[in-house]
Amino acid sequence: MSEKTSEGALRIFSYTPNPRIFKASIVARLCDLEIDIRGSSVQDLAKWLWDFHARPLTTSEIKEDKDNARQSRIGFKGTLHKTEEFLKAHPFGTVPAAFSPDGSIGIFESNSIMRAVARLKKKPGPLYGTNPFSTSRIDSFLDVSLVFANQTQKYFMAVFGEMTPEVWNESEMAYITYLSGMEDALETSPFVAGNELTLADICLVCELCLCMMERKFMRELEKQGFQCILDERREREYPNVFTHFYRLVKTAAFEPDCGPYLASMRNA
Repeated sequence: MSEKTSEGALRIFSYTPNPRIFKASIVARLCDLEIDIRGSSVQDLAKWLWDFHARPLTTSEIKEDKDNARQSRIGFKGTLHKTEEFLKAHPFGTVPAAFSPDGSIGIFESNSIMRAVARLKKKPGPLYGTNPFSTSRIDSFLDVSLVFANQTQKYFMAVFGEMTPEVWNESEMAYITYLSGMEDALETSPFVAGNELTLADICLVCELCLCMMERKFMRELEKQGFQCILDERREREYPNVFTHFYRLVKTAAFEPDCGPYLASMRNA
């Protein structure tokens, strides 16, 4: 999976499809830049070598690879195969994991990877601000999204495992806080951070795409006595946010990633 892949491109290793790396591929399309995305499903990634030169391992390689075998942590179970070079570049050992073209510099966290792609654009533009103040305003929205993403990760871990009232209530409050702020921002301007499309809009769309995954597990939640947080009721409560969301996912830069992903949620 790649966008105009080349040997000199920024490289990303991650599970796919992953709305948080859609951020980077959307920016790459808007900036006409080359990036290289490598990876597979969450289940298959345990069978990959986690490295700048990431690749699937054969069954015999997995059995013999003692040096790189590491106990998995958040989001994965069992053993993962991470090289020393990977861990030097990515000290938290997580994905998505991006690399400079020579593999010497690691970039982690999806918003930072998205910003790296935007910075590679040869000509300046509004996508990541036109001055220190507009850029910092965009960063403000990206930082808020990180706080929100931290709670949604806890929420989905519980969705996949066992939901508790505490996690559900904390997550609902996180959704309300995030959506309310975005709703107010879009009340006063056509885009999240002002009058033009920026990284703040791309981040919002991709985070909401990921949250739509909740609907795939609606029945499991209901069996445990809970309901989806991001249901159609929320769409009515935050019309600015969801009008903006559904408009952007249909545009040329967003649709190749967001279209199939959202369709898979509807067809689940």
